[in-house]
Amino acid sequence: MKRSTHSGLVWSTLAVVCGAVPLAFLGLFFFYPVANIVASSLSQGWTGFLDIFNSSRTRDAIWFTTWQAVASTVVTVAIAMPCAALMARTSGNAGVWLKALVTVPFVLPTIVVGGAFKELFERLNESVGFPNLNHTAGAIIVAHAFFNFAVVARTVGAYWAGLDHQLEEQARTLGSSNFRVFWRVTWPRLKPAVLAAASITFLFSFTSFGVVLVLGGLQQATIETEIFRHAVMRGDLATSASLSVIQIAAVLCLVAVTSHLERRTSVSTQMMRSTIAPMGTTTTTTIAVFSLIFLGSPVAVMIERSLKVADSYGLKNYAALFEKIPQLPTTAAAALGNSMIYALIATAIALCLGVVCAITIVARRDTMGRFFDLAATLPLGVSAVTVGFGILISLNRSPVDWRTSWWIVPIAHAIVAVPFVVRSIVPMLRQIDPAIREAASLLGSSPLQIRRQIDLPLVARGITVAAGFAFAISLGEFGATSFLPRRADTLTGPQAVFRLLSTPGDLLRGQAMALSVVLAGAVAAAVICSELLSSDKKRRRGVNVPVGS
Repeated sequence: MKRSTHSGLVWSTLAVVCGAVPLAFLGLFFFYPVANIVASSLSQGWTGFLDIFNSSRTRDAIWFTTWQAVASTVVTVAIAMPCAALMARTSGNAGVWLKALVTVPFVLPTIVVGGAFKELFERLNESVGFPNLNHTAGAIIVAHAFFNFAVVARTVGAYWAGLDHQLEEQARTLGSSNFRVFWRVTWPRLKPAVLAAASITFLFSFTSFGVVLVLGGLQQATIETEIFRHAVMRGDLATSASLSVIQIAAVLCLVAVTSHLERRTSVSTQMMRSTIAPMGTTTTTTIAVFSLIFLGSPVAVMIERSLKVADSYGLKNYAALFEKIPQLPTTAAAALGNSMIYALIATAIALCLGVVCAITIVARRDTMGRFFDLAATLPLGVSAVTVGFGILISLNRSPVDWRTSWWIVPIAHAIVAVPFVVRSIVPMLRQIDPAIREAASLLGSSPLQIRRQIDLPLVARGITVAAGFAFAISLGEFGATSFLPRRADTLTGPQAVFRLLSTPGDLLRGQAMALSVVLAGAVAAAVICSELLSSDKKRRRGVNVPVGS
């Protein structure tokens, strides 16, 4: 009995210590910088906000941020819904590969996406006379649709696959056409998932930074680019702080709406599973070809441009990545190496913090559990630009003057990745039957043994997916990093791409495309490997999970 009491005390102490680590980390590197932004803005009183709204450029930026996000959401939902229908009907290895390939554009570095579309629009203008959309709202909307395609396809596809399709079969038996069945039977039940996916797409489009910076230029300014312009280019930290507060308030409202719609989705999907009606070969082929062309064209043009040197093709642009040029403080290859190292460190940090938060959220259903859930989710509701800006103006005084430290870069990346890790693991932990843990406890297993021998093997798939996403997010992160030091030993791949794209010249453009291809390949490999490994683990355990999940 004494031994059991001692073991329980040790476990309780360990749980408190483990729980304190992520809270301390988020408190120092996220909540404190964000709170400092708010305090800096409020210290000016209402005058700072009035000055912002009196500026026509700022009003235009707020208006453009809003309406382009609406347009991007509408376009994304319209073109991704057919692919969602295809994903709902695809299973096995084909489903795994389809899900992985559709997901790759979502985790590509935003700078890479912007550069790829910039090259695509110029190529279409030169070859077929298509209007050059660069520096227009149309370019930004198309790029956002490419970037968020997977959000709609995966979210709606998973929900669609889980519906009870017997109602649709009954409607067809009674003589209804496929269109009437979809509109009268499927669509009303599918609407919560579509609205949830649309709200997430709107959130990502509203807080987009790299895509707007490359494709919009100074003509198409958003709140994100204005924060960057005032803080980095003009040194006006007060205005940047006020803009950040406005954005934080707007984004938190969007996160609240998104969370509400996601809860509706999760509640509605608990239905009897049945076989979904297959699509015709022509329809399937058409959807697959359109998705391939839409998602593959920018990448194909980017690869082709990376191989083009003057009027011939070769690997000269790739070789140039190892050469020092005046536009960069180090070689592009060294910057890529920095990104790889930062991604590994950020992934390890995000996984450790995310797993602890996820276990606490699931194990504690009281106020503490809800607090951890909120703390781990809030970084998703604050853009990476705001995180970077907060670190810039907060960690600048002794004893925490860490802005010039190299390790602050992977710390910032980990903050951005933690919510994705938590959201990947929490649903799987909640699917574990509590009776399994109770039986193990009755047989004498300690809480630590239960976590290690029961929970960890069952959530290995979620951890694998989370690791792939965290690595890809860190590798392509640009928003927060753009506010941090730009020395040779801290320059990242996305920063190097942006500098190369910002400088005129065919040779520099070719090097930018070559570096973008390498970054895109690394991100794609991380995502595809995590999806394949997680699917293999799922099959070995004999678990049947919908392909769109």
